Amino acid sequence: MEPRERLIIGLDVPTIGEAERLVDRLGDDILFYKIGYQLVFAGGLEFARDLAASGKKIFLDMKLLDIDNTVASGVENIVKMGISMLTLHAYPKAMRAAVEAAKGSDLCLLGVTVLTSMDENDMAEAGYEHDPHTLVLRRAEQARAAGMGGIVCSAEESSAVRKIVGPGMAIVTPGIRPAGADKGDQKRVMTPKAALQAGSSHLVVARPVVKAEYPLAAARAILAEMAEA
Repeated sequence: MEPRERLIIGLDVPTIGEAERLVDRLGDDILFYKIGYQLVFAGGLEFARDLAASGKKIFLDMKLLDIDNTVASGVENIVKMGISMLTLHAYPKAMRAAVEAAKGSDLCLLGVTVLTSMDENDMAEAGYEHDPHTLVLRRAEQARAAGMGGIVCSAEESSAVRKIVGPGMAIVTPGIRPAGADKGDQKRVMTPKAALQAGSSHLVVARPVVKAEYPLAAARAILAEMAEA
């Protein structure tokens, strides 16, 4: 895949108007966009459908988790939207239900392992007995066994995860920050070049592009760094 198929720009903006302007400014340089909670609750689902119909690839970051039937029903409708990637929490029952519901479609299901905003102290506070690294690897094994298309994890775990899932599964890594960029609320971050070299297949970048004075220039710089890898 070329860099523009691997770079996913997070449309983490409050309104559809702002999202439309950003997509317009980035033009043909950017193929792939992430739409998450913030935009979904501002009309983002229709926007996602429209972008997909226009030829863009959409990563719908909904992190689904519910009883099996509810997860399956949601996935069935998301398939009809033309979405490329969809996240759900990497719980084995939920993943198996989603895989069955998406069977025969092109939808790539991604299991979210541990949020990149969480470190070991956060995990302990939430009641998990495992540290982030251990839980990520366990979830990766479960995602592979369930037949998922890929997983979401920190780039810090990409190398170890790649050994578990093999070459065929996607490893999508948020928390990507170009050298010198502000980490914000992310705690486990990596540069674009280092993330690809570690085994990530797709990189999610939001603030370093969305908040940049010149978003297209920022995106092009990241694409160039990815090409070096």
